[in-house]
Amino acid sequence: MISTLLVANRGEIACRIFRTCAELGIRTVAVHSDADENALHARVADTAVRLPGATPADTYLRADLVVKAAVSAGADAVHPGYGFLSENADFARAVLDAGLVWIGPPPEAIESMASKTRAKELMGIAPLGEVTESDLPVLVKAAAGGGGRGMRIVRRLDELGAALEGARAEAASAFGDGEVFVEPYIERGRHVEVQILADTHGTVWPLGTRDCSLQRRHQKVIEEAPAPGLPEGLVKELHALAVRAARAVAYVGAGTVEFLVADGRAHFLEMNTRLQVEHLVTEAVFDLDLVAEQIRVAEGHALPLDAPRARGHAIEARLYAEDPARDWAPQTGTLHRLAVPDGVRLDTGYTDGDEIGVHYDAMLAKAVAHAPTRAEALRKLAHALEQATLHGPATNRDLLVRSLRHEEFATARMDTGFYDRHLTHLTAPAPDPHAPLAAALADAHGRSRFGGWRNLPSQPQTKRYLMAGEEHEVHYRHTREGLTADGVRVVHAGARLVVLDIDGVHRKFEVTSYGNQVHVNNTPLTALPRFPDAKAQLAPGSLLAPMPGTVVRIAEGLAEGASVEAGQPLLWLEAMKMQHQITAPVTGTLSELRAVVGQQVEPGSLLAVVQAPLL
Repeated sequence: MISTLLVANRGEIACRIFRTCAELGIRTVAVHSDADENALHARVADTAVRLPGATPADTYLRADLVVKAAVSAGADAVHPGYGFLSENADFARAVLDAGLVWIGPPPEAIESMASKTRAKELMGIAPLGEVTESDLPVLVKAAAGGGGRGMRIVRRLDELGAALEGARAEAASAFGDGEVFVEPYIERGRHVEVQILADTHGTVWPLGTRDCSLQRRHQKVIEEAPAPGLPEGLVKELHALAVRAARAVAYVGAGTVEFLVADGRAHFLEMNTRLQVEHLVTEAVFDLDLVAEQIRVAEGHALPLDAPRARGHAIEARLYAEDPARDWAPQTGTLHRLAVPDGVRLDTGYTDGDEIGVHYDAMLAKAVAHAPTRAEALRKLAHALEQATLHGPATNRDLLVRSLRHEEFATARMDTGFYDRHLTHLTAPAPDPHAPLAAALADAHGRSRFGGWRNLPSQPQTKRYLMAGEEHEVHYRHTREGLTADGVRVVHAGARLVVLDIDGVHRKFEVTSYGNQVHVNNTPLTALPRFPDAKAQLAPGSLLAPMPGTVVRIAEGLAEGASVEAGQPLLWLEAMKMQHQITAPVTGTLSELRAVVGQQVEPGSLLAVVQAPLL
């Protein structure tokens, strides 16, 4: 029996595994980088071990240090979570060689399936060789890992070289393996997967289906179980193929077999030899704890011959710290408050007051709703996200709510191109026009409750706020009757709650302030000074860092004085394990190049200046 378990991971998945361990009576060990010393997963574990590393991003990829930490902490088992070393066969062998229990499949199974190219060969599918015009569009894909890293869509042959180079660099950074391959890109397919669970006694459970078609930049955003609208025959085929893949490599534990479904046919994509991020929806519909089942299987227990029956429908949405107004740049800073209404499961690696750093994935949390029907689950999750308290960096919350309520998704007519068609509409800013006034009235409450009014009319008080990138100026007065404003009736004005009568309807505004950052219901504002300081003017064509990150690459041959074209890639920033391309804003001359490879930059740092020709 396992008594102490080390999780070779961080953040949300480590916290999720620790929660199950606590329920099973198993002691826990966390590992952490220097950047994660005060992270939630390191705080909630019974024991935490520091992993030295050259950089915070590399730390969790050091298999030797993780095994050493497990032994020194007295652990007798290791769970890899997902990402990092979870699909690394050498790591699994090192754990077993150290006399520890490995919570995962045999190293040989990982080796066979962890490389997508080898997995396709095992299933009788050959990747594309030399690409021609007739093969387009194609998808460049990392052979290892997942999460959308190391993936590029290529629609023109002259883009293939750059796509291969970028995918290799991103894959090497994220997974320590730069191998990539090319496969046909299916434009309007659905991403459907089958959760499997196998024991050491020959039993393999196919646990329903999941639909993960809503993806942005090849990263899953919303997942659900079961995949809606699939014919019974196709579901049986998917289950049979998944079981076949598992048996082909003598699989043990939890895993996922992924397919692209198009025109009623299933196209094998890959097998993930680990727990998936979206395993929560399967847990909900089967009333299972997959981590507990992983542990029991690793202890040698047999699964019942028949898998449990599914009930109802579950939908998961991934909350990311990213700003849609800034091309989805990852966001950092203090997460002041994160909470969802009761009845919705929230898995996260953060708690109130934690800092969101630059070194790791931008996912804040996963919210899951379960209900008897898909329509009820959709409504439940959309409402919970809309009512959630999210105080801190910008997030994709609005995208999630609007996606869940979109007719195409609500009627299960979505495919992997959903966001290609609808992203602009789904992310159009829609701030509450009354939020700045509510913020100003809450701020004014208590400041001049006595003596603030005058018998004679006077100029109104003025406050300025930045909302959705635009400046808003609001006016209010202190009167004998209290605070007033033009166009609305102030029913109540307190420091945390403002009630306005707007066209005969009473609307409530909850106001929370953190310095100059103000949240009014779900609308974030920045309070601006009454007399702003004059700011230095940036030169036209200045390229500023859109996020904190590291300069990992500068275009070959690029130097000051070079001629560049509008849209030409100049340099690449890496943040949260993703590479972000910085392009020339105009056609002209590169008059300044401040960026240096390896340089750590903060948001707003000047990277380069492209000077347009004088007219």
